[in-house]
Amino acid sequence: LYDPVREMFLPDRFIKGECPRCGAKDQYGDSCEVCGATYSPTDLKNPVSAVSGAKPVEKETEHFFFKLSAFTDFLRQWVHEPGHLQPEVAHKVDEWLQAGLRDWDITRDAPYFGFEIPDAPGKYFYVWLDAPIGYMASFRHLCRERGLDFDEYWGPDSTAELYHFIGKDIIYFHALFWPAMLHGAGFRTPSAIYAHGFLTVNGEKMSKSRGTFIKARTYLEHLDPQYLRYYFAAKLGPGVDDIDLNFEDFTQRVNADLVGKVVNIASRCAGFIRKRFDNRLADFLVDPDLFVGFLDAGGEIARLYERREFGKAMREIMALADTANQFIDDRKPWVIAKDPARDDELQAVCTQGLNLFRILISYLKPVLPRLAREAEAFLNIGDQSWPDVATQPVLDHRINDFKPLLLRVDPDKIQAMIEASRESLAPVPAEPVAAEPIAPEIDYADFAKVDLRIARIVRAENVEGADKLLKLTVDLGGETRTVFAGIKAAYDPKSLEGRLTVVVANLKPRKMRFGVSEGMVLAAGPGGKEIFLLSPDEGARPGMRVK
Repeated sequence: LYDPVREMFLPDRFIKGECPRCGAKDQYGDSCEVCGATYSPTDLKNPVSAVSGAKPVEKETEHFFFKLSAFTDFLRQWVHEPGHLQPEVAHKVDEWLQAGLRDWDITRDAPYFGFEIPDAPGKYFYVWLDAPIGYMASFRHLCRERGLDFDEYWGPDSTAELYHFIGKDIIYFHALFWPAMLHGAGFRTPSAIYAHGFLTVNGEKMSKSRGTFIKARTYLEHLDPQYLRYYFAAKLGPGVDDIDLNFEDFTQRVNADLVGKVVNIASRCAGFIRKRFDNRLADFLVDPDLFVGFLDAGGEIARLYERREFGKAMREIMALADTANQFIDDRKPWVIAKDPARDDELQAVCTQGLNLFRILISYLKPVLPRLAREAEAFLNIGDQSWPDVATQPVLDHRINDFKPLLLRVDPDKIQAMIEASRESLAPVPAEPVAAEPIAPEIDYADFAKVDLRIARIVRAENVEGADKLLKLTVDLGGETRTVFAGIKAAYDPKSLEGRLTVVVANLKPRKMRFGVSEGMVLAAGPGGKEIFLLSPDEGARPGMRVK
């Protein structure tokens, strides 16, 4: 689709209209956020350009296609192999397969973000072609840093486990296009692709006006990230259901479960161990069978983690925490402490409580690694691995003084976060720029003498002996020139290579100590680090004249 006002082809996300399947309004040109349907921009009802508001028109242009239809048999087999996709996702993908796969348009016309296709001016790779390849590129970079063999993980015969976690709105790209691309290119496919639902806040879609469009940085400025990690884990299941961040439930659940149940066990026992026994644990447990029972529960909790039933895993762990607290309530160490003759019993009861706490923390470690590290430091033990039946209790051992491991959620901080979200998303007034007097008027004929051209910076180098200059080799569309530019303080040379800029092409060459400068690049700013190279919009090409 083409915007007749802005005279540009429109990327899918620059088109909005009504979903052709469910009729939902204000949907993008490639998929519906309401019903999950995917479609071509030309299928959208009552489309509107998000750039100009005009009604787009169909206009012929050349595109490149990935022959997705050739992979139908492979995809049908891959989708139905157990474990690759969640059942509801596999069912949805099967609907697309049954409807017949159309070959996939993998190009977009300029202006477009992303990677320009070599030898195809003005054509760019569609973002969902190159974005998943970024997973592999990032991992290859890690392999180079750590000396790992990339093919052991991504080669066609790899036995490594490879999982993708995605949002449910991009299933189409990851469960159809991506496996086909990998298979066609001779790489292995993922062990499984797991889709998650959307996140709502207080039962509604995130809203800037209500202050519930919360950025991660804003959250971190007010609340402990461990709260959110636990809350999400407590609500996550293996399906694609949406999760609601309800602040009232969030506060109650974190305060009751983490602070009131888990951390409270350590708090209740550590004081007696410090005051009466100089932080030394007893050399026996009063209820060894209870400790063994906690170890036995680890198998089921591990299976729940493995099946991504995180909510159930958290409930199992909290049930154990209830059992530990009930043990302390039944033994009443505060009553035992009143009788000095029962010191051995007091020490053993509190030692038992702290050992149960230690096991609970190890089960929570995948979700709360920082809490686990702090608990291990308090217990004066090393990095805990997952407990099993061979795990021994910590006995006759000196622990460290107890410090609060987690504080209760403060509702005032939640409110402050909401207010900060409203404020941080409000328009920020532009800082005034010191005015520089406008130069005297010139005739158009004088201006027309200046030949401004789009140029691509092919190479950028430091100039030996020069404090301010970079040596730029620029392509003017078939002609290469050398330009010296006083922008060294503002730019790393490598960051400039491949960038488009504007050059005064008919400036008389100037002989300098370091060579001849055959033009001038245009930039704004007072100088030093405060200088900004001019760049054209996407779609401009080297050699084009600026008018």
